[in-house]
Amino acid sequence: MCTLFIADLHLSEQEPAITAGFLRFLREEATSAESLYILGDFFDYWIGDDDPNSLHNEIAQALNELKQKGIPCYFIHGNRDFLLGSRFARESGLILLPQEKVLELYGKRILILHGDTLCTDDTGYQQYRKRVHTPWVQRLFLLLPLFIRLKIAAKMRAGSQYANSQKSESIMDVNQQAVIEHFEKYQVDWMIHGHTHRPAIHDIQVADKIVHRGVLGAWHHQGSMFKVTETSIELMFFPF
Repeated sequence: MCTLFIADLHLSEQEPAITAGFLRFLREEATSAESLYILGDFFDYWIGDDDPNSLHNEIAQALNELKQKGIPCYFIHGNRDFLLGSRFARESGLILLPQEKVLELYGKRILILHGDTLCTDDTGYQQYRKRVHTPWVQRLFLLLPLFIRLKIAAKMRAGSQYANSQKSESIMDVNQQAVIEHFEKYQVDWMIHGHTHRPAIHDIQVADKIVHRGVLGAWHHQGSMFKVTETSIELMFFPF
C-alpha cells in the first residue's frame, strides 16, 4: 500500500516531454497507489475551465482512466492554476481540496499544501497572491473573452519571471518561522509541499520533537514524487 504526492509539473503544450512523462507515470507508478495527490502548479497556467485547450482534454481523460481503476486523485491549487474549477474537476474526476489539508496516513499526520503561503519573506508575491485570490477579481477575469485572458496570463507570466530574476534565492524560499507555525497549528509529524522547486527532506526541531518537511521537485527534466507507505516516506525521482 502506498500514497503518492506530486507537484509543479507545469504542464503546457510547449513541453510535450513533460506531458508524456506524466501520462507514463499515470500508467505505471500511479497504478500501484491507493491514491494520488497533486499539490499545485499542475498546469503552467489556467485561464478558466472554458479554455478549449486540447491538452486539458487529454489530461482529463487520463485522470478519468486512473479513477476508473479505483485510484482517486486529489488536487490542491497552486499559484499557476488557482482558477482550475469544478467543471474541469467533474470532467477529470479530480477531487478539489482546500489550500491546506491534514491527512491521516498509515498512522502519520501529514499536512499538505502547495507551499507558496510559506514564502512570507517575498512580500511582493504575497500582496499579488492576496489580490488574485479575491473572489470578485476572479469572477471579473473569468468574464473576459478568452483571447484577452490569454494575453493577460502571458503578460503576468513574463512579469513574474522578470520579478523573480531580481529577487534573492533566500526570499523565494520558505520562511522558517512560517513553517514552524504551521507545524504548531496543525500538530503534524510531516509537511509535504511544492512551489519552491527545491526537493529535499528537512528535519526541524519544534518544541520537544523533531518533525519533517518534504519538498517536491519540479518536473523540468525528470519526475519527482513522495511515496508514503506504512513504513517510510521517500522522495523519489524518475525519468520521463
